[in-house]
Amino acid sequence: QVHVEESGGGLVQAGDSLRLSCTASGRAARNYVTAWFYQNPGKEREFVAAISYDGGHTFVGDSVRGRFTVSRDNAKGTVYLQMNSLKPEDTGVYYCAATFDKYYSGTVYYLAEEYDYWGQGAQVTVSS
Repeated sequence: QVHVEESGGGLVQAGDSLRLSCTASGRAARNYVTAWFYQNPGKEREFVAAISYDGGHTFVGDSVRGRFTVSRDNAKGTVYLQMNSLKPEDTGVYYCAATFDKYYSGTVYYLAEEYDYWGQGAQVTVSS
C-alpha cells in the first residue's frame, strides 16, 4: 500500500509564493509518476502539474504555466509544487497523486483517473 501526504498549504496574499510538498511512502516510492490537482468547492478536480518518476519530464497545466513549477528530490522521496504570483482564483484544495511507472517510461499523465494513490489534500487560500 502507498501512502501519499501533502504539506505546506496555508493562507497567503495575492502575489505571494508558496511551496507544497508531497511524500509517497511504500514499495518503490521513487518509481512513481506524481501529479498535482486542485479543486474548488462545487467544481471538478483540475490538473495542475505532473512529473515523471525520474524528474526528466514535466507537464504544467495552461492555467498555471509560467507561475507554477513541479520538481522532485528522489533522495528525499519528495515532490514539490512551487507556486509563484498566486492569485485568488488559485484558492482550493491541492491534491498530490501518484501511480507506479512500471515500465520506467518517463510518462506523465494529466488525467486524474490515471493515478492510483491520492493524498488527503492541502488547503491553499489566496486573499486579494
